[in-house]
Amino acid sequence: MIEPKLGAVTAEIMATIPREVPGYARPFEGSFGRGVEMGVTEALRQFVALIRDPDSGREPGRDVYVGLGRGELRQGRTLDALQSAYRVGARVAWRQLAEAARRAGFDSGVISKLAESIFVYIEELSADSVEGYSQELSEREGERQRRRRELITLLLRDPPPAQAEFRAAAETVGWKTPRTAAALACRESDLGRLARRLPPDVLAAVIRGVGCVVIGDPQGPGRALQVDEAVDRIPAALGPAGELDELTGSWALARAALRALEAGAVDAAGPLRAEERLPELLLHENPALVERLATRRLAPFEPLTPKARRRMEETALAYVQRQGNATAMAAALDIHPQTARYRLARLRELLGTDLDDPDARFELELALRSRDGG
Repeated sequence: MIEPKLGAVTAEIMATIPREVPGYARPFEGSFGRGVEMGVTEALRQFVALIRDPDSGREPGRDVYVGLGRGELRQGRTLDALQSAYRVGARVAWRQLAEAARRAGFDSGVISKLAESIFVYIEELSADSVEGYSQELSEREGERQRRRRELITLLLRDPPPAQAEFRAAAETVGWKTPRTAAALACRESDLGRLARRLPPDVLAAVIRGVGCVVIGDPQGPGRALQVDEAVDRIPAALGPAGELDELTGSWALARAALRALEAGAVDAAGPLRAEERLPELLLHENPALVERLATRRLAPFEPLTPKARRRMEETALAYVQRQGNATAMAAALDIHPQTARYRLARLRELLGTDLDDPDARFELELALRSRDGG
């Protein structure tokens, strides 16, 4: 009953789709026409096979409809037109086959079952195409992300790549080369959330287990605010801005700042701007060296009681920061000037001529800052 009608059903579906589906309102010619006709023909063939043997399954023919879904994305369309075409095909097929069933004397129960089968089947075809569309989208996004990661890796290469190599890589992802850039570092798990909050012209990828975002023109109008808002409550560190061939240094500082941030050695309300916290980063990145320096420069304080040692360390830090001015030291320590002068005299007893040596004072300040938490 059904098979003799398949040719007529196919022809009517092919004639009806371009009339009723705006996205397909063009002649079915070339590869496009062959694809649509193959889809209609295969759908009807599979439907007949399933009626004959409901347990046969339709796995071998799914590729046709997965492929149609992929093709819609490749043509720059949504699935709306294809889904509409499926509905048109189901309606035409139902009308033709129901009429044939009535003429053959089938009762209403059989005809109703036929209608249900047609529309359930069309839903399966539609689901196959959604799967194909999603697969194509995922693969494209994966390829796009791979190319963006390659571009970031190229930008961070030391020595920098040749201009021709860099520009070719930038063109593959449609990245408009900025005059300056800065690298922002975050945890790998935060990268997706952070990148979505930033403008689409940033580059983002995981580099050696760390989230990396390349921000073009970071000192441009409104750019700092965009970064601040994106980083809200996400631990992140921003390297200094510079020419593109300086991005490797920006990334190194951003990673160092992120390490310090995660270790609790520094804190920041928004993004930790590495350029503004260089002394603290220096201390955090060289703990063994700083500890050795502290052991040597602070050795004269070791015989003191913990309370007296802490008092002398505070006095010494105030001394090097206030160039030995007793009045300024008193204000910084919140003590009477006479007390400051007494402490200064005691400090000279402990450190002697080191207080007058610029190099010794510099080392002393580093040592004291390390003990003071930076």
